[in-house]
Amino acid sequence: MTLLQVNNVSHRYKSRSFFKKESHSREVLSDISFSIEKGTCLGLLGTSGAGKSTLGKVILGLEQPEHGEVLFQGQNLYKADKKIHQQIRRDLQVVFQDSYSSVNPRLTAERIIAEPLENYESLTIAQQKKAVIELLERVGLSENDLKKYPHQFSGGQLQRINIARAIALKPKLIVLDEAVSSLDMVTQTLILELLQGLKEDFQLSYLFITHDIKAAYTISDRIGVLEKGKLVQQYDSKHEFFTSEHSAVKEMRSSILAEHPRFRSIGTKEKAYAHA
Repeated sequence: MTLLQVNNVSHRYKSRSFFKKESHSREVLSDISFSIEKGTCLGLLGTSGAGKSTLGKVILGLEQPEHGEVLFQGQNLYKADKKIHQQIRRDLQVVFQDSYSSVNPRLTAERIIAEPLENYESLTIAQQKKAVIELLERVGLSENDLKKYPHQFSGGQLQRINIARAIALKPKLIVLDEAVSSLDMVTQTLILELLQGLKEDFQLSYLFITHDIKAAYTISDRIGVLEKGKLVQQYDSKHEFFTSEHSAVKEMRSSILAEHPRFRSIGTKEKAYAHA
C-alpha cells in the first residue's frame, strides 16, 4: 500500500536585490517523484544545499511547492479540506535535528509528550498520565523523568522525548529530518536501534532525511540520492546503492572512513563499510 506519493514536485525561492527592483529566483527542487510504502523506510541522502530541508517542509505541508503534488494516503496535502487535513496532521509526524529547539523549554517532559494527546484524544488526567509513562518507557526513559525540564536531559534523552511525542498518536508516517546528526556516534546507534524497533512494533513508515550514509544504511529499506535539488537516483536495496556507479553516489561512498584502521587505505573504504 502506497502511503506517501510525491509527484513531479518543483520549487523556487524568490529573492529581491536591496538596491535593484528586479527579483531573482533560485530553483531548490526540480521535478522530484518518489513513493513510500506502508511499513518501510526511505532514506533520502544528500549533501548540504541539496534541497533536503525544503523537500521535508513540502512533505510536511509547511511549504507549498510551485509545481507538483504530495499525496498522503491518497489525499492531496495542499487541497484537503479542514477535516481531512486534521487527520493528515495526526497520521504524519516529524522529528527534527535540533532536539532542544523542537520543544518548549518551559514545559516538562510530561507536558511535551502529552501535547498531541490533548489535541486529538479525549482522555482523563489519569489516562493521559498513564499513556505518557508508557511512551516514556517505550523510548527508554522512565516515570522518574515526567517532571524534568528539557535542560535536565542530554541531547539523546531529549530526542527520545521528541520521538515519544511523535509516536503518541500512532501515526502512519514519521519524517526524520537529520534526527540523529547532532548526536555522538554511540547515541546515534542507540537512537537508530530505537527507531528500528518502533518501526517494527508499530508498523511505522519513515522518511529518513540525512547526509549520513551510515545512518541511512542502518535504518533504510530503500535509498534515494538528492543532488542540487534533483532526485538523481533511487535504489530498491542497499546493495544496489553500494554498487552503483553514479558519480554522486561514488563521491558519497568515497567520503566514508572505515571504522577499523586496517581498512583505511584508498579503495577499501566501501568494502569495509559494507561489512561494518
